[in-house]
Amino acid sequence: MPKTAIYPGSFDPVTNGHLDIIHRGLQIFDRIIVTILCNPAKTSLFTIEERVEMLKDSLSELPAVEVDVFHGLLVDYGRLRQADAILRGMRAVSDFEYEFQMALMNRKLNRDIQTVFMMTGLRWIFTSSTIIKEAAKFGGDIEDMVPPLVNRKLREKAARAGTAA
Repeated sequence: MPKTAIYPGSFDPVTNGHLDIIHRGLQIFDRIIVTILCNPAKTSLFTIEERVEMLKDSLSELPAVEVDVFHGLLVDYGRLRQADAILRGMRAVSDFEYEFQMALMNRKLNRDIQTVFMMTGLRWIFTSSTIIKEAAKFGGDIEDMVPPLVNRKLREKAARAGTAA
């Protein structure tokens, strides 16, 4: 039976580190649903529509990957989509405590969905959406850290804000 994983996140914006996890996740899972989880407590640079557009553009050559949006508990979404696992990327030990707590809570809420942790590739270990947004805001060269559409959109936002060098 085909195995489906949900790869949740804010993807504000999607980075090459995210794409690395997705590509390697497809070696384990038959299908991955990349899901933008809407967190009202977070302030985002990009709208949900912009994030969906950037993800779809970045993943267009991967037919086994779907992009979706969800409001609510991840395990409820997983049940709805008949997922076998939640795929999570980890960059460093500092990610572990939070991810471990979330995995335990998700297991408590739904024992049928496993959490699979995947270490980020060494090339991307220092990158995060937050760091990339900060670098782009001040004109830093982020071209090799994000897909082309994301690079363009970050530059456009920085130019509108008048902060790009």
